[in-house]
Amino acid sequence: MVEQRIHEIIKQISDQERFSGVVLVQKGDDVLLHRAYGYASRAWKILNSSEMLYSTASLTKMFTAAAVLQLIESGLLSLNTKVQNILKLERPAISTDITLQHLLMHTSGLPDYYDEYQSSDLEYAQLWEHRPNYSTRHLSDFLPLVPNRMPDFKPGEQFAYCNTGYIILGLLIEKIAEQSYYSYVKQNVFSKAGMRRSGFLPLDHTVENVADGHIAILDEDDKVIGWKRNIFSVPLKGSPDGGAFSTTTDLMLFFNALRKGKLLNEKLTNQMLTEYGQVNHEGDQSWAYGLGLAFLLDGKDVIRYGHSGDDPGVSTKAFHYPRQEIDLIILGNQTDCASEVGERLHEMIMMW
Repeated sequence: MVEQRIHEIIKQISDQERFSGVVLVQKGDDVLLHRAYGYASRAWKILNSSEMLYSTASLTKMFTAAAVLQLIESGLLSLNTKVQNILKLERPAISTDITLQHLLMHTSGLPDYYDEYQSSDLEYAQLWEHRPNYSTRHLSDFLPLVPNRMPDFKPGEQFAYCNTGYIILGLLIEKIAEQSYYSYVKQNVFSKAGMRRSGFLPLDHTVENVADGHIAILDEDDKVIGWKRNIFSVPLKGSPDGGAFSTTTDLMLFFNALRKGKLLNEKLTNQMLTEYGQVNHEGDQSWAYGLGLAFLLDGKDVIRYGHSGDDPGVSTKAFHYPRQEIDLIILGNQTDCASEVGERLHEMIMMW
């Protein structure tokens, strides 16, 4: 039985405390597996549940991209709109040539307020020691964290994953829509997709059925000797580059709404689901980033599209496999715990 095979893979990893969270595997409308593993609260020994809310980390970029494309559909912006013509930011230094498309596709060259490819989760946590996370209640609060230097390369010249770019996209949404980023996304993305549980939850608020984020405490031999919560290791409130809270069910609703044209018109839906920029090669695999979605490629064929996300105490993946018509959604509440599960299930899906 497919469900049992998938469950055994995840349980083996979870039993060794290498995964904690919820996994949803769906083929079309048929749910192959939807189960929770590990603890929502290690302190109180409360088990995870498929109904709980989890931080999505960078999966949030998909929501931000959809929101920007909606404003393009309305005629208020275009992919070629130059950012500084609208925002006129004094910090960080932004080339006047940077467009919305550059920000969406991570080709702006802007320095990142946190380079997750060059830094560790520990260094990310330390970022909030120098600027306490409770000081980031508004999008503009992130800007002082960005190195105030000119872009690292000319816009469009190369790909460099950039969280700063998505913070700026959020500021653009606020400027054009004349409302907060949070209210716009709730009204125009979450509500239209039927994602009633999803939202941006401040860590200092009490909300029912929210899983804690857990960070392992290691000894000098990298052996786990305890756990701590991530409440001082991530921003107080999610932002356009990451940190919305959602459920696996709501994320499935987002994918369905996107594919069925409930969020964007046909032209922009096709652009978001098919278009990508510079192809990057790693070993025998190729990948590229598009308008808020990452694509794994086999030549010109798309193996899967979606997004991953990682923060201290958070690890997530949401992918669609077009050929197999499979959706894989993983919401983990433990540092870097979704990778192994994702890789094992990817291998299984590719055999179908």
